[in-house]
Amino acid sequence: MGKKIGIVVSLYLCLTFALGEYYSKTRPFTPKQLVVTNLHFFFHDTLTAPNPSAVLIAKPTLTGGDNDTSPSPFGSLFALDDPLTVGPDPKSEKIGNARGMYVSSGKHVPTLTMYVDFGFTSGKFNGSSIAVFSRNTITEKEREVAVVGGRGRFRMARGVAQLNTYYVNLTNGDAIVEYNVTIYHY
Repeated sequence: MGKKIGIVVSLYLCLTFALGEYYSKTRPFTPKQLVVTNLHFFFHDTLTAPNPSAVLIAKPTLTGGDNDTSPSPFGSLFALDDPLTVGPDPKSEKIGNARGMYVSSGKHVPTLTMYVDFGFTSGKFNGSSIAVFSRNTITEKEREVAVVGGRGRFRMARGVAQLNTYYVNLTNGDAIVEYNVTIYHY
């Protein structure tokens, strides 16, 4: 009998906790009109000194180590704070930053898996961002990555970014990549 009372009390406490005030009551969802926004900008990824915008934060020791001549050997993890500009020239108008990480995830084909927030700091989308979490096969001149979220004006975003390598230095890894982004959001 005591065991049954203990179970009832436990269930009561669980229900009391579950019905606590840490959330709002469920209400019907009335979706707003879906909006499509197209963005075009350039991403500047600089690994070289004196002012790198992406830095190596971890490198494996079992995949070639110091003998690997790639600027981003398999298993390498980079942190980035790359400028976004309206044109391919690094001195063109800056419209934001891409901040996040990417890992060299292709053992046989140079590929990066990106976890990056593209935050805009000027113009109509100042204070808004889109989030990319996707595979980026960097040896393909043209490729696409998934837009999986956003904030600000791009809240609940989803979409795709088509990437085109504008410039790459295969020795040091510096690159300029053109982004054509289609975003669906509310």
